[in-house]
Amino acid sequence: MQASLFTAVGLMLVLEGLLPLLLPQSWREAFQRLMAFKDGQLRFVGLLSVLAGLLLIWVTNR
Repeated sequence: MQASLFTAVGLMLVLEGLLPLLLPQSWREAFQRLMAFKDGQLRFVGLLSVLAGLLLIWVTNR
């Protein structure tokens, strides 16, 4: 269980690091657009991300 958790966190870090590594200017522009969002909009983006992650976990573990 613990090894799976560390593997998942490691994979998340790899995936999150790909965009700034490969396309730093696009990543910076996207981050600046996110900074302009209001709190409610950021929460909605976070909610969509959580739901997409849960859906992906559910689909792959059926």
